[in-house]
Amino acid sequence: MDIDRIRNFCIIAHVDHGKSTLADRLLELTRTVSERDMQEQLLDSMQLERERGVTIKASAVRMQYEARDGLGYTVNLIDTPGHVDFTYEVSRALQACEGAVLVVDASQGIEAQTLSNVYLALEQDLEIIPVINKIDLPAAQPAEIAREVEELLGTPVADMPLISAKNGLGVADVLERVIAEVPQPQCDPDEALRALVFDSHYDAYKGVIAYVRVVDGSVGKRDLLQLYATGARFEPVEIGVFDPVMRAVDGLVAGEVGYIATGLKTVQECRVGDTVTLAKGGTNAPLPGYAQVKPMVFAGIYPTNNEEYADLRDALDKLQLNDASLVFQPETSQALNFGFRVGFLGLFHMEIIQERLEREYDLDILATAPSVEYRVLQKNGETALVDSPALLPDENTIEEIHEPWMKIQIYSPQRYIGAVMDLVIKKRGSYETTEYLDATRVILHFDIPLSEIIIDFYDKLKSVTQGYASLDYQFNDYRVGDLVKVDVLVNEEPVDALAMICHRDDAYHRGQRLVSRLKGLIPRQMFVVPVQAAVGKRVISRANVKALRKDVLAKCYGGDVTRKRKLLERQKKGKKRMKMIGSVEVPQDAFMALLSLDD
Repeated sequence: MDIDRIRNFCIIAHVDHGKSTLADRLLELTRTVSERDMQEQLLDSMQLERERGVTIKASAVRMQYEARDGLGYTVNLIDTPGHVDFTYEVSRALQACEGAVLVVDASQGIEAQTLSNVYLALEQDLEIIPVINKIDLPAAQPAEIAREVEELLGTPVADMPLISAKNGLGVADVLERVIAEVPQPQCDPDEALRALVFDSHYDAYKGVIAYVRVVDGSVGKRDLLQLYATGARFEPVEIGVFDPVMRAVDGLVAGEVGYIATGLKTVQECRVGDTVTLAKGGTNAPLPGYAQVKPMVFAGIYPTNNEEYADLRDALDKLQLNDASLVFQPETSQALNFGFRVGFLGLFHMEIIQERLEREYDLDILATAPSVEYRVLQKNGETALVDSPALLPDENTIEEIHEPWMKIQIYSPQRYIGAVMDLVIKKRGSYETTEYLDATRVILHFDIPLSEIIIDFYDKLKSVTQGYASLDYQFNDYRVGDLVKVDVLVNEEPVDALAMICHRDDAYHRGQRLVSRLKGLIPRQMFVVPVQAAVGKRVISRANVKALRKDVLAKCYGGDVTRKRKLLERQKKGKKRMKMIGSVEVPQDAFMALLSLDD
């Protein structure tokens, strides 16, 4: 295939704007998939992806298309993840392309991820083709939305295809625009091999399968290859293309998209963004943009039945084979016994992993409240990274605590500006700027601590804006914060899994709310159970779970009061002795109480 007949493009959009549906129609139009094998959201292979309507794992497909000019073209479509947690994976997929089709919902307009992905595409210098989708909906306003996009990109309204991906209306025009406007790959077949890894998955027989775009040179079955960043060497088990199922070929040349089965046993050796080159005579100039993805959110995951600990470890091992950004290490808790401290890219990533553990591996698990990674500068000059409140050093040894701050952009109708600002300021956010998208919609820019947005911020934002607002966020920096650890004591014993790190000004109110919540959740014992919240040695809130009490005076019908007093004293001594040796079981609902403290 001539390089000038190859087109590499991706589809970018906000969640649920019709990206995967448009991909389905393109596959049908090019007859890449037979009618018998066709199903909705074909490139979204996970059940979770189909249910939620969001792409979690990138995928690629090669299509053969005869254009209206009578020439045959090879069109490579790379389907990108659709959530802000996977921004790095999206940026690598964009780097593998020369063009991007920007899908905008005709009833929703430009939203958070729309703009975020546009900026990513502009950074990679891609040709952007805007497309207005869902024009068949009763609420569609294609003319107004097209004008919004024109203001953003400068593309004339008349040049934007108006389509309905669900009905197949106007889809052929999109493909013709891709052929006409997306440039051919800029590459040199005679240079040393450079291939970009834009995704990977693990296969039990072939090892790690790297999804690659060959930028320079060519790769064949007998070449000894090396990954530039990790240094791992391998001989390909198989080289192939996606049709959309994997089909083996003899080799890939510059400009083509395909896969290399590496035979490697862990995804850590073949990271997204790395460069594949020849082990001998390879390149000294890797492709730019590689970064090691770091988890931002941490949570403890424990089996509800401790006998399933080994099953949970095996399940996490298997998930990690396909997801290099998932990190975990064993940890123990006095309340929950053995489990794992797991790191995630964000809250959505955490939600997906939890659901996959429960569905695919049939595990009954309990997740503690999510936390972030703090940098703790100690008085002896050492710096410690703390991702769990239980690991925070004694407050007397701490000089200062640095917490991660995020830059967030909130897209909202103008009438909700006051409600959004009130919500962000209550969460310790600081206002930056306001941009007007049009007469009715705005973008609000804020700085806010990550710890304030990882639990229920998104739900509250949707609530105060009646579901109209959308959110995008990026890591900004670490800043010093007046933070303290709030310990929870049940029956004067600290429960490490209920500890939390929060701002000193919020400590009293959060401690009080948690204690009140726990008072109703902890079952009554034969003795009084004190529930306390403490900062250091100082108790800031307390509530008692009342004792169950046997009526020891029931057998006394009248008689001397001293007899009654003696029975009550004996009961009192028994309860005191019971309290010394008694233990209190903290129910699982108590750990979920942390997630809904601000309700």
